[in-house]
Amino acid sequence: MQPIDYEKEKKEILNRYRSLLRVNADRLNKSDKKIIRKAFNVAVEAHKDMRRKSGEPYIYHPIAVAHISAKEIGLGTTSIICSLLHDVVEDTDYTLQDIKKNFGKKYALIIDGLTKIQDVFDKNVSMQAENFRKMLLTLSDDVRVILIKLADRLHNMRTLENMTKSKQLKIASETLYLYAPLAHRLGLYSIKTELEDLGLKFTKPEVYKAIAEELKATKEERKKYILKFSKPIKTKLKDNNLDFSITGRPKSIFSIRNKMVKNSINFEDIFDKFAIRIIVDSKLELEKSNCWKIYSIVTDFYKPNPDRLRDWISTPKANGYESLHTTVMGEDGKWVEVQIRTKRMDEIAEKGYAAHWKYKQQNDKENSLDSWIEKIRELLNNPENNAIDFIDDFKLNLYSGEIYIFTPGGDLKTLPKGSTALDFAFEIHTDVGLKCMGVKVNGKLVSLSYKLQSGDQVEVITSDKQRPREDWLRFVVTSRARSKIKSALREDKKIIAVIGKEIAERKLKHLKLKLTNQIETELIKYFNTKTSIDLYFRFGTSAISNSEIKEFVQFQKRGWYQTIKNKFYSQSTTSSKEKDLKKIIVFDDNDEVLDYNMAACCNPIAGDQIFGFLTVNDGIKIHRSDCPNAIQLRSNFAYRLIDAKWISKNEIDFIAAINIKGIDNVGVMNKVTQIISNQMHVNIKSINITSNDGIFEGVITLKVHNVTFLKALTNKLKKIEAITSITRTYKHH
Repeated sequence: MQPIDYEKEKKEILNRYRSLLRVNADRLNKSDKKIIRKAFNVAVEAHKDMRRKSGEPYIYHPIAVAHISAKEIGLGTTSIICSLLHDVVEDTDYTLQDIKKNFGKKYALIIDGLTKIQDVFDKNVSMQAENFRKMLLTLSDDVRVILIKLADRLHNMRTLENMTKSKQLKIASETLYLYAPLAHRLGLYSIKTELEDLGLKFTKPEVYKAIAEELKATKEERKKYILKFSKPIKTKLKDNNLDFSITGRPKSIFSIRNKMVKNSINFEDIFDKFAIRIIVDSKLELEKSNCWKIYSIVTDFYKPNPDRLRDWISTPKANGYESLHTTVMGEDGKWVEVQIRTKRMDEIAEKGYAAHWKYKQQNDKENSLDSWIEKIRELLNNPENNAIDFIDDFKLNLYSGEIYIFTPGGDLKTLPKGSTALDFAFEIHTDVGLKCMGVKVNGKLVSLSYKLQSGDQVEVITSDKQRPREDWLRFVVTSRARSKIKSALREDKKIIAVIGKEIAERKLKHLKLKLTNQIETELIKYFNTKTSIDLYFRFGTSAISNSEIKEFVQFQKRGWYQTIKNKFYSQSTTSSKEKDLKKIIVFDDNDEVLDYNMAACCNPIAGDQIFGFLTVNDGIKIHRSDCPNAIQLRSNFAYRLIDAKWISKNEIDFIAAINIKGIDNVGVMNKVTQIISNQMHVNIKSINITSNDGIFEGVITLKVHNVTFLKALTNKLKKIEAITSITRTYKHH
């Protein structure tokens, strides 16, 4: 091992520091330089005895992070100082209080944000969802925390060779999974591309090497072709007095790999390996017309592929990206991708969020990136979301795929690809989503689960009587819609629980038992519910029958002796129940828990009189006592019948069908559905109604908790004047 040349290292540290200052030389005043120097001195002192895995002085890393923050992201003095100091609190005795005292509150806040998430990287642990969530919480404070963290991650990726193979895989996988998409969403395209390529390099080194070698081998050929392709365009642009530059743009290794996998093709078959970027220096008000002028000139020489035109100037991406993309057919039948943009657009594309701030005063257009960050804050502020759900939702928000939807008034909304009509309703406003009864897409009525396409014009139909439903969660895709639906359902549950508590108090009082805190706790245990809200919700929906309440009261009055006795003598029963809490039916006098299925011929629901029938092939089938087949089963196979009873109803939904008859008045079916859905909060599975000579008849299939609940519902429906009869039926649709 060679001895360390400390003098040489000292000179190198100073050179790197001066290089850092040169990046922002035109933006730094005397006081800026003074405070940066102060931060640099603190960092050098703090890290003086520390070395990286490569053997280099540790101080190289914070200087490099500060350099990336300044040069590649375009951040200013505050971020340079925070980049230099980002590891100081974590690794040394220097505290946040020291930073606050010596530099100021804003610096301390940013470094605190960076320190909170330091273990994600430096301890080389696999990144868990909770860690990432903690990091994103800093979005609520200062987006610079995220930007500096991305700079930190980029330098870690650039120097990953010195890590062990397992650590390389962990860090590279994390990078591909979340950090590259995050850079993309914040508009940092060059950083996103490099993170992706480096991620591929360490996760699939053979693939990376093969594509890199192919690109290297074809580099000269591509260069010559691009020069030849650009020549007539350059001449015409000069004739039009446009101030421009044309550069060849190599495709990233990661995107080439994706295309090869997606389309099952070889490197040779990728049709747009050739790409150029035309950047024009333009006044803000002339940007759009100049870009389209250049497009017109390009397509004068080369035929465009109509399916490959992307206009992100008229409609920027959600991360603020603006550019005009087209693919044209060059000589020798080679496709060439042409990107057309202004200097301002190019800076935003390369430096993302930081560049947005620079141009914010000049451009009064609503910053879509700001609104995205607002959405993330909203997502973070949802306490009900666990870390895994959060990451799932967040990943969706990172997807590059976007669709553009128009309101009836012509306003444009951006949604993730795959969004439904209901997602759009929530995008308009939370209340619009919660009261959404129907949606028209391009003038045609569609289901709430209808998947929208770019360019659709969507009108939302609302009703004050509409309430969110559990099944909405099955098809909505945006985190906003999901969190708002969940929140509303919880509120509904709470309202029913309040009524349920009153019912419980009344029923217990009737049985000479007062509802105290202790009794509430006993009820929760006895009925196996998680919370008091769950318990009273079951009371409110009649999921707990009168006989069950009586059993509970008797259990309470038996006293401790009987309780202990029961524990000894009923151990087998208890344990069998615990084995399978999902089972809601027991058999014989011993309350045995056995496997069973519900019979399709009569579809029993909790509270029905039932029996078990031992079939030859399908085990035990549960039938209603008044099942159409009951008589035949009892007469021919009495020896196969088993006594059965319900032990718990929980919140399990059963399928029940009712036959409904009446006079075909205007609005009668509307009244029926209003009672079912809005008043009783029951999900309708299907409706099959026919009308003839002023009389209607049909079957409504519902999802209900138990027979008591079904009776309460039918009693309400019978009060509608036009209805002549309601009966339970076995005909399901």
